[in-house]
Amino acid sequence: MTIDLSDFEAGDKFPGNYDKALKKLQQRLERIHYAHIIHGNRAIVMFEGWDAAGKGGIIERLTAGWDPRFFHVWPISAPSDEEKAHDFLWRFRTRLPAEKEIAIFDRSWYGRVLVERVEGYASEEEWRRGYDEINAFEAEQLAAGTPLVKVFVHITQKEQDKRFRDRLEDKWKRWKTGLDDYRNRARRADYLVAMDEMFARTSTEAAPWIVIDGNNKKAARIAALTTIADVLEAKVSMEPPRLDPEVERVAREALG
Repeated sequence: MTIDLSDFEAGDKFPGNYDKALKKLQQRLERIHYAHIIHGNRAIVMFEGWDAAGKGGIIERLTAGWDPRFFHVWPISAPSDEEKAHDFLWRFRTRLPAEKEIAIFDRSWYGRVLVERVEGYASEEEWRRGYDEINAFEAEQLAAGTPLVKVFVHITQKEQDKRFRDRLEDKWKRWKTGLDDYRNRARRADYLVAMDEMFARTSTEAAPWIVIDGNNKKAARIAALTTIADVLEAKVSMEPPRLDPEVERVAREALG
């Protein structure tokens, strides 16, 4: 599937009342999470995108009303020595959700065809083989009944630079930035080439890429959370459980 990132650069403001829309979405997501717990379902939500695109802010608001016992956020960085001793998908297989859980990946297995490709951490043979390996891995999860939501948050170079400057000037945000941000920035053209091929090779009918215009943070959050809610809700029964008659009887006697 062909995706042109330049189609996601308008940066339009959210047209409604952001606070009300966010609250309503989070209430919906809370019920969806309960449905996964009640029915024993599992799901994967995965984020890719530029540095400073706002992935963390979306994840923060996605999970705000969720029961922490039944979800896990996996921030993915460079693999450890133990992880390097296995195939590149091993560390993701060890983080797959159990029954009743939702796993959230802040960056993912797509590092093989993005950063590892661009920075030369994987050979050309390895990253070219990676497309088929990734598609097979995702098909395996879907076949096991685990829905997969793949979100890519896009921002322009101009907007990214604005956010980088903000991180330099705000001393409480400086921990968010490092040399990798500027190494990656310098190779934006190479990353765009890699992203274009990634979308073409891995955006499938069963597991499509969802691109979010991240140039306005509030609009991006609402768009991302709405899409995630739509996908997850379609894959789980939203029928609430029946109350055990004996529990109800005892409870009403106790409560009057």
